[in-house]
Amino acid sequence: MRNKLKSSGAEHFTKLMRSVTNTPAWRSLSSHAKVLLLELRFEWKGPKANNNGCISLSTRQAADRLGVSLQTISKAFQDLQAKGFIVVTEIGHPGVHGYARCHRYELTEIALPHQREGRHLYRQWKVGHDFDVVKARAHNPTGFNGTSRIRT
Repeated sequence: MRNKLKSSGAEHFTKLMRSVTNTPAWRSLSSHAKVLLLELRFEWKGPKANNNGCISLSTRQAADRLGVSLQTISKAFQDLQAKGFIVVTEIGHPGVHGYARCHRYELTEIALPHQREGRHLYRQWKVGHDFDVVKARAHNPTGFNGTSRIRT
């Protein structure tokens, strides 16, 4: 019976703890950042297949899911980093021949693989003392690194 439940495609869910929502860091987040944090939580695969630290959600994917602009979602990612809810573990890079990679994130509320507990950096946040923010590289629609091409 138990194996049937696992293979039945049960709903994926995430929980939002009151201990998190009662922090000054949570209260200072924008509404877009709060919803983005939930989307990032949905990317976590759970404690058995713990992918925390390798969670990836591109700016474009997040903007599409939330129905907002790229600029708005970029600010939401920066807000989550500044308040200590997420940390960039691997910096993304623009693609060469279509192979771009977005940032990889750690959710500080959740333990990394082989650790017992998360770092909970958001508990240490204070007004005016934001954590470091890693910004995504600028959008480059032409694919050139500042060089101009001769047009004929």
